[in-house]
Amino acid sequence: MIRRRVGPDPSATPAPSSPGTDRTPGDNIARSTARVPRRRFLRDAGAVAAATPFMGALLEVLAGPDASASTRHRYPKFPTQNPWPKYPAYRFALICHRSEDPFFVPCRLGASDASALLGTSFTWNGSASGSVTEMVDAFEEALDNEVDGIGLCVVDPKAFNSLTDQALARGIPVVAFNAEAAPGSGNNALSYIGQDHFAAGAALAERALKHVGKGQSVAAMVGAPSSRTEQSRLNGAASVFETVGAHMARVTIGTDPQQAASRIEDWYMAHRDVRFIFTSSGHSGAALAKTAEKLAWTSQGAQAAAFDISQPVLTAVSRGALAFTIDEQAYLQGFVPIFELFIYNISGGLILPFDADTGHKYVTRENVGGYLLRRDTWEGSSTTAVVLTPPRKIQPG
Repeated sequence: MIRRRVGPDPSATPAPSSPGTDRTPGDNIARSTARVPRRRFLRDAGAVAAATPFMGALLEVLAGPDASASTRHRYPKFPTQNPWPKYPAYRFALICHRSEDPFFVPCRLGASDASALLGTSFTWNGSASGSVTEMVDAFEEALDNEVDGIGLCVVDPKAFNSLTDQALARGIPVVAFNAEAAPGSGNNALSYIGQDHFAAGAALAERALKHVGKGQSVAAMVGAPSSRTEQSRLNGAASVFETVGAHMARVTIGTDPQQAASRIEDWYMAHRDVRFIFTSSGHSGAALAKTAEKLAWTSQGAQAAAFDISQPVLTAVSRGALAFTIDEQAYLQGFVPIFELFIYNISGGLILPFDADTGHKYVTRENVGGYLLRRDTWEGSSTTAVVLTPPRKIQPG
């Protein structure tokens, strides 16, 4: 059943941003129908947006034809049109546990782009500090505002269960993005859009086997041992290292960046025989990168890797201090929930939301230039929409 109510003009569809047009993440966010306060989401995005130039030969390696933006079209342009009949201007709510974290800049841009394409709107709310209480409040506000769908970072196994059931009972679809509840927790979100963390951990270990042999030592630097995301990645990695008889130590380093860097260094100095070190948390990547460069692990036969694409991590990959990092493609974690909620509504519930693994893309020294030497919305380094030229060849794995 398509849910119709008094609201924006159903025939009014926001014009999508054209290439080269500056916009703020969430230009299509509803601003008049919700009690949700607006936030200055990009105030910390400078840490992500900076693109550091590199010297001499390294710049030549990174600045290839595949890393450039292009305004050329390889095919003639044909007119397009919206294939759907007229429909309400659906309103959605996205609720995040780190609403102002630079990681979620491309996520929010993806949601904004999907809304522009589909003529919908969304609110972006939750907590800037990880407060579950604030997220519960935001969920209740979304229900009060009678939105047409809710996307939620399910970072607590129980706190959102009752609210999710209330939403479903009112005909409001709920999908999880970025984080999902464990099986058997009782959360009834209709789908999960985000990284398969076990598979990503296994993928990291598979690539690490280039540097690790039977009986050699591997170390996992763990930010928050209770985190389901980290535990899933650790279990995935362990499942691979066990197949070659590599011993994987789990070292708790905490979530404070300075403390984490110090603990990584102390552990390494006492275990100089380690062959591979990785972090299971994206937030710990900067501490690992800092320590790897400081101690020059690669010159001593050790390699390291991280998750996510913070500026310090990308810089360390470009310099060879980290062998690689894994991109979970946050843009898709915002775009796909809007698309799924839209399709559910316009199909009258005939098409259900579906699980979508946003992947584990390897970022190596060979392709990191595409992240560092250009500014785009796809990875959140800019709010200016650009059309980029795809690589001439697609490298498997």
